[in-house]
Amino acid sequence: MSTTENAYQELARIFRSRDSRILEIEILPPQVGPLFQDGCSIGITKKYLVQAFVTARCIFFKHLGSMPDLNAPGMKCPDAITEDEASIASQIILLFDCEHTTACNWRKRRLDALIKGPDLHSTDVGRESLAHALETERSLMTTYLCSPLHRHTKSPTLWQHRLWILNQMDKFQRPGPTVQLSRTAVPQRQEPNQSMLDTTAKFREMFQAEFAVVLRAGELHPKNYYAFSYMRRLHVALTDTLNESEHRAESSARLALLITEKALDWCLAHPADISGWMFLLYLLETISYRETLLAIINKAVKFGVHVRWEGESLWTFVHLATTRFDVVETVWCQLCGREEATQTRLVAMDTLAHIAKSESKESWKTWMARAKACWSSGELAA
Repeated sequence: MSTTENAYQELARIFRSRDSRILEIEILPPQVGPLFQDGCSIGITKKYLVQAFVTARCIFFKHLGSMPDLNAPGMKCPDAITEDEASIASQIILLFDCEHTTACNWRKRRLDALIKGPDLHSTDVGRESLAHALETERSLMTTYLCSPLHRHTKSPTLWQHRLWILNQMDKFQRPGPTVQLSRTAVPQRQEPNQSMLDTTAKFREMFQAEFAVVLRAGELHPKNYYAFSYMRRLHVALTDTLNESEHRAESSARLALLITEKALDWCLAHPADISGWMFLLYLLETISYRETLLAIINKAVKFGVHVRWEGESLWTFVHLATTRFDVVETVWCQLCGREEATQTRLVAMDTLAHIAKSESKESWKTWMARAKACWSSGELAA
């Protein structure tokens, strides 16, 4: 067996035995390896992965080339590659090249054929098989997106594929007639029954689980715009889905509240990550509770003062949030360490507020300058 075939067989064995487990795959330095496995932790050298990819690509495209012959009535290709072999090969291809759209689209078509199969709604076995296939595919995407790989954590192809999977899971899990996750018109609202309430709870649990994946991807690749954009799209999609049992604004706010505190904690742990702060701002835009908005913004301000943070991202969030939600004066009072201000003080702060609102590019510096004055004098209110 050649080196490339041996590399493919070793990696194929790992993917073949994965089932729905989430693996953590890391590229090893050249002097180590070529491949190690410790439970769900996999280490492989770049050279060995390239060798496995070469064989996987040959197998995958050989399968694509034999498909017309296999589909013809009474015709069989003697050396045709089975669908399961092609599936393993496509996984190795995506491990090497996360933007390989042919392999990714083939996996979509494979699942779509299973979804449209005759046994889906007629038997429990068919439904269980589909549920297992979708969960296995989602865990595969988690393996890619949450592994310390160079490009996978912010791959638009993988994030889009994951959203497609969640869309199929939504249609499969929802009771009654299935409806596509989209921004189109939603069905007429009706009173929720127990089945709807159970499904809503599942969707909210899934939403929180997906956010954990996004945060992990954000840690592995700073300023991960693609990960947080995926979460925005998922929030909109699930809001449209839950609109069947709740008012849209209500369902949107409830979903946002599920992860707002976690989002804030993550942003405070990664204060230089502008993508996280802008996602937190997006969440606040869906929440109409003024007390919650002020609590989140004030925590960010206090953190910036106490750690003496001079980075742009945090103070840009403070500026945009206070301006957008019209709480500039309130937060200025908090930053100045006053629960109640005199009329003269209010006039002065009102002038500062207008300065903060009028300055576009350097407005965050206005907040940071005031924060510097606070940490120099120690006058921030507790």
